[in-house]
Amino acid sequence: MNGTPIGSLDAVTVDSIDPEELARFWCAVFGTEVDTRSGDPVQYLDLFPAAGAPTLRFQRVPEPKTAKDRLHFDVLVDDMDGAIERVEQLGAKHVSGARFKEYQYAWQVMLDPEGNEFCLACRDD
Repeated sequence: MNGTPIGSLDAVTVDSIDPEELARFWCAVFGTEVDTRSGDPVQYLDLFPAAGAPTLRFQRVPEPKTAKDRLHFDVLVDDMDGAIERVEQLGAKHVSGARFKEYQYAWQVMLDPEGNEFCLACRDD
């Protein structure tokens, strides 16, 4: 250990043009709901976290996403085809490129409704 921690992870924050809309998508993906909203219009919106996970927070920003994300979510699923169909119904899109297999997992790169990359992952033993 490198000594006394400086702090603890409070939240993973995602910049968003429309926090309400993006939160609806991620609530459906993770099976959760909105915990708190701050501001009018909403500037910060937090989802109820899963046990042991940090809060997922959406922060309103004025500019759209313009470059590849340096951080993304890996979403573990049991049924890749079913998961792809469900997230597409919620507004996700495929990133160009086919599903691939790596390190005992099948992967599909997707975009959420605001164009943020995320991966669906399924064990491929």
